[in-house]
Amino acid sequence: MNTPLRVIQWTTGNIGQRSLHAIIGRPDMELVGVYAHGKDKVGVDAAELAGCAAETGPTGITATNDIDALIALKPDACCYNPLWPSIDELVRLLEAGVNVCSTAAWITGGKQTPQDRNRIEDACRAGNSTMFGSGAHPGLTNMVGMVLSGACERVDEILITESVDCSTYESAATMAAMGFGQDPGIPGLAESVRVESEVFAESAAMMADAIGAQLDKMTFDVQFTAATGDSDLGFMKIPAGTVGSVFGYHRGWAGDRNVVSVGFNWIMGSHVTPPKPVAHGHVIQVFGLPNMRTVINCLPPKDWSEPNLNGLGSIYTAMPVTNAVPAVVAAPPGIVTLADLPPVTGRAAER
Repeated sequence: MNTPLRVIQWTTGNIGQRSLHAIIGRPDMELVGVYAHGKDKVGVDAAELAGCAAETGPTGITATNDIDALIALKPDACCYNPLWPSIDELVRLLEAGVNVCSTAAWITGGKQTPQDRNRIEDACRAGNSTMFGSGAHPGLTNMVGMVLSGACERVDEILITESVDCSTYESAATMAAMGFGQDPGIPGLAESVRVESEVFAESAAMMADAIGAQLDKMTFDVQFTAATGDSDLGFMKIPAGTVGSVFGYHRGWAGDRNVVSVGFNWIMGSHVTPPKPVAHGHVIQVFGLPNMRTVINCLPPKDWSEPNLNGLGSIYTAMPVTNAVPAVVAAPPGIVTLADLPPVTGRAAER
């Protein structure tokens, strides 16, 4: 077997914990370091942070907040899983020759300022390193859309919708930023949601490029539906009259033709009727010759033992990035996307 790739894990929250768990279990990767934002996690063994200490025992790798110490380990790659990217952190890693695989609101880097994106490109050149971002949606869903388009003689539009009930997604700040629990008449709410979800526009542009469509403009449209009753979700409340459904798309246009659309049909609470029924999955449609359609449902295996299904979504988000590590390390330096890499697959279970 080839020498395992040396990997560091960056943060151990909902997504990072699942990535860390996978790295520990992979024979083709060697965990060499863990970065923790929280002081309470510094000094804690990686197996404990990953929730697998009982099955694996301690790894001997403890979390640190010392970036220089992690870079000194000369890792091949970093699985980077904070909620939002820090350009300063990414530049430090990339300049040091560490390939970065990120779930942190990054597909092409198009939502960054030109100056920040240039900093990333310069860091990749300086370190001979590669920057890659993916996730579940956007990310894997876009890859499936592009693959489905391969069955078409003509592609008129790729339309991808995350159609889910977000009531168990325990991130009040994120969901409030997406409009939930807010007065639907607040001036600027639609623009706030557009900015918050702008990485969806990056993924739409990536798909357009993959199918050879030259975009003239990107637009965003959103519809807010008010809840008809109060819902207390524990981590946040959705009072009657506030936003209980957000239905929106980032759309790419070639002339007057809408050729790519990536969006969401989200609800929270039990007292709202969205514009379209919730499909409880990712609905991926390619319109053309022929039309293609599939729905991705993230479901528990028979041996799922956790008390709820929240962890499944975290695994679904983390693995398209963690599984991409070997391909990203092998890729040429610079910013790469799913459209640039060979197919990213999981690993067969060991007997």
